[in-house]
Amino acid sequence: MSAPNAASREDRFQSLNPSLLTSAEKSSVVALALKVLSGRFRRGRCLNAPEDVQQFLRLKLSGRRNEVFGVIYLDTRHRLIRMTELFNGTIDGAAIYPRVVVQKALENNAAAVILYHNHPSGVAEPSEADRGITLKLGRALALVDIRLVDHLVVTDGAFVSLAERGWI
Repeated sequence: MSAPNAASREDRFQSLNPSLLTSAEKSSVVALALKVLSGRFRRGRCLNAPEDVQQFLRLKLSGRRNEVFGVIYLDTRHRLIRMTELFNGTIDGAAIYPRVVVQKALENNAAAVILYHNHPSGVAEPSEADRGITLKLGRALALVDIRLVDHLVVTDGAFVSLAERGWI
């Protein structure tokens, strides 16, 4: 019996064609991807760039029909403490309460946070409401010396970093 060649051992999934997979197989692939990314997205992992988070969030929030708003809590060196979904909304919005965001950040002993939410519409462009709540949350967190690192808007196919846009 001959050993498989090095190329086939490198990436057994390269030849997979999503259009040829059944619905169950697609679900299994997504579940496997989440397991792989969860291993990378573990407590103590340093998160310095939006790209470190966006793949995980895109998979985690993929297919959600309603808006979900969450927070990633970081220590002083931007290492992951915890990630929590705080608010669930409707197809085009979610009520966000700054008091709850600050309270949860303090409970997690966070020095910094990354905010995130999805846009079920598939359009990642932040709304005026997104920008407004980001400013409001940034001011509230600053009162207790917690730094707002970023706010990511995520869709199945894209993401926007408000920090990269210069809005934080």
